[in-house]
Amino acid sequence: MPKSPSRSAPAPTQRQLRAGEIIRRALIEALAEGHFRDPVLLDASITVSEVRISPDLKHASAFVTPLGDTTEAQTVLAALKRARGFLRSEVAHRVEMRHAPELHFELDRSYEEGARIEALLRSPSVQRDIAPPPPPPKKPARRRKPAASD
Repeated sequence: MPKSPSRSAPAPTQRQLRAGEIIRRALIEALAEGHFRDPVLLDASITVSEVRISPDLKHASAFVTPLGDTTEAQTVLAALKRARGFLRSEVAHRVEMRHAPELHFELDRSYEEGARIEALLRSPSVQRDIAPPPPPPKKPARRRKPAASD
């Protein structure tokens, strides 16, 4: 029976999370060393924010953000895709795994999405809706009548 499209993917296992983090660190080291033939990658400063790996550990998606000029993001992404064979071999040398995973690169849009949500939260219409309600007006204190003395 096929899975329903409304369900989300299962949460990654501890093994996937650990392998993804190890591969992320290996990618960062390889990018920092800069042994590339491609001039785009030599001049680029790239952040690897997350690596998600498949349950069989054969495919890894690296979410990257080129720092600096955002118009060059697609160019840097294309250069990373061209260099993925070299980067895969660099990861294989740095990480002790049976098989080096096939690398896939995607632009990380989480920073842009976070900035968009923050701008929405700071908008006047949302601020009006989330502001605490004004305190109720205070009622004047009732004066007691003095007790009649006999």
